[in-house]
Amino acid sequence: MEESKLTKEALEQIDQYSRDRVGISTLERYTGSSNEEFQSYILLTNFKIYVDMFSKLFSLPVRQGSVMRACHSKQKKITIIDYSVGSPVAALIMELLSFTHPKAVVMLGMCGGLREEYNVGDFFNPVAAIRGEGTSNEYMPVQCPALSSFVIQRYICEELEKKVLKYHTGVIHTTNVRFWEFNEDFKKNLLQEKVQAIDMECATLFTVGFAKLVPIGALMLISDLPLKEKGIKTKETGKLIFEKYTNLHINTGIEVLKNIQKQDKKGLGYQF
Repeated sequence: MEESKLTKEALEQIDQYSRDRVGISTLERYTGSSNEEFQSYILLTNFKIYVDMFSKLFSLPVRQGSVMRACHSKQKKITIIDYSVGSPVAALIMELLSFTHPKAVVMLGMCGGLREEYNVGDFFNPVAAIRGEGTSNEYMPVQCPALSSFVIQRYICEELEKKVLKYHTGVIHTTNVRFWEFNEDFKKNLLQEKVQAIDMECATLFTVGFAKLVPIGALMLISDLPLKEKGIKTKETGKLIFEKYTNLHINTGIEVLKNIQKQDKKGLGYQF
């Protein structure tokens, strides 16, 4: 009996070692980065320009993998990753990052504002997300809520208030339907949910983060107002948003992670 127990434990250890090896190897291949380059504090984004700007800020090389792009600052203890768009790759990057055991992850994303009083350029602080994307169902039961890390969101709010930046707090709906703006039934459902914003990744990031013990929050920029007339983002308005807000968005995310690092240095520990 004792021998059987030892054999089972040994097999479980081998299996875990194998998963870790495959996970790290996949992360390295997809991001073009070595495991040693990944820092404890992570910025995630959907945008190439964000990684380019981070690279320029700290005079660092950009790593190009088979799927994603990344840049690593050992001095700042921060890694930024452009993982592309959509819930499947959002789940993928969170699962792969879990093998590196990051202390804090912040998503720098854009979302559609769904309230009349919202404006393009406002920030959105998502404390929870509606799981309308489907991917998260593979990681947690459907009845489990998708919640961001309260601790990380608190630091985000503090930084936004320090910079005197306008922001809104509430629930974001995450969908895998890109052109929902032309679906009247979908829009009616959004109104019934009373959600304040919409995106394509937050619920997945939060759910997989919870399942894989990766603390994650999000600093979302309202980039369009899709329920208003002529409020849908276009190529032209998208370019203007990048020009006007990218630097502010990235620097705010960096400051949030720096403040969390200071907390860790005090020996207070990070609570997931």
